[in-house]
Amino acid sequence: MKRLVVVGNGMAGMACLEQILAYAPRFTVTVFGDETHVNYNRVLLSSVLAGEKTADDIVLHPLEWYRRHAIDLRLGVRIVDVDAAAKAVTGDDGSVTPYDTLLLATGSYAWLPPIAGLDQDGVFVFRTLDDTRALLERSGPGVSAVVIGGGLLGLEAARGLQVQGCNVTVVHLMPTLMERQLDPDAGQYLAGKMEDLGIRVLLGRTTTAVVGNGHVEGVVLEDGTLLEADLVVVAAGIRPNVELAYKAGLHVNRGIVVNDHMETSSPDILAVGECVEHNGTCYGLIAPLLEQGKVLAATITGNRGPTYTGTVQAAKLKIMGVDVFSAGDWSEQHAEPVRFEDRALGIYKKLTVRDGRLVGVILVGDTSDSHRYMEWLRSRTDLTAERRHLLFPPPAADVGLDVAEMADSAVACGCIGVTKGEIVRAIHERGINTLSQLKECTRASTGCGSCTSLCQDLLRAVAPEFEEEKKKVICGCVPFAEDRLREILRSQKLRSVQEVLEIYGDGVGCEVCKPALSYMLDMLWCGDHEEDRSARFINDRVHANIQNDGTFSVVPRIRGGVTSPAELRRIADVAERYDVRMVKITGSQRIDLLGIRKEDLPKVWADLGMPSGQAYTKGVRMVKTCVGTDFCRFGTQDSIAAGIEMERRFEQLYTPHKVKMAAVGCPRNCAEATVKDIGLVGVEGGWQVVVGGAAGKGVRKADLLTTVETTQAALEAAELFFQYYRENANYLERTYDFVERLGIEKVRKETVYAPEDVRRGLLDRLRKSKARARDAWYEGQQPRHPTQFIPLVPLETLA
Repeated sequence: MKRLVVVGNGMAGMACLEQILAYAPRFTVTVFGDETHVNYNRVLLSSVLAGEKTADDIVLHPLEWYRRHAIDLRLGVRIVDVDAAAKAVTGDDGSVTPYDTLLLATGSYAWLPPIAGLDQDGVFVFRTLDDTRALLERSGPGVSAVVIGGGLLGLEAARGLQVQGCNVTVVHLMPTLMERQLDPDAGQYLAGKMEDLGIRVLLGRTTTAVVGNGHVEGVVLEDGTLLEADLVVVAAGIRPNVELAYKAGLHVNRGIVVNDHMETSSPDILAVGECVEHNGTCYGLIAPLLEQGKVLAATITGNRGPTYTGTVQAAKLKIMGVDVFSAGDWSEQHAEPVRFEDRALGIYKKLTVRDGRLVGVILVGDTSDSHRYMEWLRSRTDLTAERRHLLFPPPAADVGLDVAEMADSAVACGCIGVTKGEIVRAIHERGINTLSQLKECTRASTGCGSCTSLCQDLLRAVAPEFEEEKKKVICGCVPFAEDRLREILRSQKLRSVQEVLEIYGDGVGCEVCKPALSYMLDMLWCGDHEEDRSARFINDRVHANIQNDGTFSVVPRIRGGVTSPAELRRIADVAERYDVRMVKITGSQRIDLLGIRKEDLPKVWADLGMPSGQAYTKGVRMVKTCVGTDFCRFGTQDSIAAGIEMERRFEQLYTPHKVKMAAVGCPRNCAEATVKDIGLVGVEGGWQVVVGGAAGKGVRKADLLTTVETTQAALEAAELFFQYYRENANYLERTYDFVERLGIEKVRKETVYAPEDVRRGLLDRLRKSKARARDAWYEGQQPRHPTQFIPLVPLETLA
């Protein structure tokens, strides 16, 4: 068998190798990667920096893929020499590996401009997973960060650092941000958006030095301005990695020169990706590199025929939460511009037409028509007849026309490089009917999300039983789906309800959206947000449940349903002292005092000396227990201790809807754990943890989350689900609806079966929230507002 050596374990090289393997070639394959990681999606590094994804989330080819294809993977080995005459490569570990065919996929490196002081500690580039991890270690609240470069990578770095809490300044040499993708008007809009979100943008400014005494302290601009900085990210562009090509004696200009078959000047060496130059052009986006890989795979396997003739340069991405699409030549030289702009809606569109054909396009804020424009660019369609409808096409009689006009080779998802044809095949071969299934199978739409509408159009056109996953907006005041809102709040560090309403809503809000936003902020920032009591219901403002006569119900916390004679005496004394109209034993093993006046609430709480039972709010209500091994002859586990501990861990926290729990010591299930939101069921040798049960208007048996051997493991599994529900459920969505919507398999995969760092992240965020939570009844001693516990007087009594 022939020996194929691949130098470069990145996206272009491995996508190309995938295509090669599809031809079932007779190769033994060795892959060298100078990083110590398997192939990952560099496009999503900004999401890792922002904390939205983990390193595991962006892996494209796990170790098992290399093993399955018998690939000899040499991670952490940098190739330092190529001997084209001897047909061998030398690694920095001293190894010499012979080849019959060599594939160079060496990519590019971050270019460092001639700025003094770049050797200081605290100067970073943003190119690899290791770069990202280094930035995460140094970033945080209060850290001053300066990003040199306002191109795509620079803005992605700025966004990630801002989400980590840094005070970020972007310094850009050119007068327009992303000048390769945006014209001055679009760049100005984006700069304004960044400024609104708290990122300082300095345009047309030259950086001359990074200053500090061994560690970064500031950045000096050409006009003498000194910017304070604790860390600096240099994102001034990339350059092709061509050092090995020179050593191999290949023809090199800016990149490794290749022909239409992706062959270099040496017959046994081919090249692909950011390191190559084709017809004078070097490409830095993923779509052209994938097209190159398909041609190279055909060439290298003896199926010569397809040729690479170049790619229309196009970028579809999300910057600072703003959808952006740019393609072709959008300059107005010898072209006619067609524009639309609405700053209130945040939309800017520009097309350039030359000789009746589209030659360039910029879309900001609304990229839904990008695939249509891309097809016009590729096919050089004569648009004379379409001229009146270039920006706003009339309603189509054939709603699937746009999808039908796309070629199978057209890239639908630019982040992952998934084509229309691959999506169609997956739908037919895997029986896919929903967007979630499509994401799971192909990874399409798992990157920036800008291709989601196109993926849904493909599903609608192809899937025989398409199920549209409708995402309901909270209300008309804030016209965004909840998952989109969570992304906005997190990425833009919004911490108050009013701030959200002023930027993304109607500035006022209502009784529907304000409590939902208040919950989201509390959950996202682990309680470290600007609490606005006007955004809460009356029950949450006075921490008691209002009744039909204007009095209130008070339910103290009785953990696990276990109380004491002293607590019962205090409850009885309070009931007599404040003329409580009814003392009620509830179905959740608690005592409810009904008919308490608003002005008496602080005194009642003080006299009870017990914590709030949260019976009035969307939060943790109780943990119902049986007596377990303490007294029951059938008990196999200590349900009392487990239930009390579970209640302690979760009490005083807010949730999307009320949460009821139970712990039972054996499968006889005396405390009905299998119809609770979270239940612990004792079995011989351990616990079953069940979730998503219901016993209200509808009855639903809870799903088994996991089976564990120890009480500690059971409590941790419950914690993982509890926090996962808090972070991913829609507001007012009960756990049983949440589990049914996602499916228990997905819930398990993202909680108890998730990688260690994901589980740790859920638990850490839960504990941060718990550390900031406090018993709301303490406000009886220190009211948040002077009139918080003063009764309202009806207007008619004042007449």
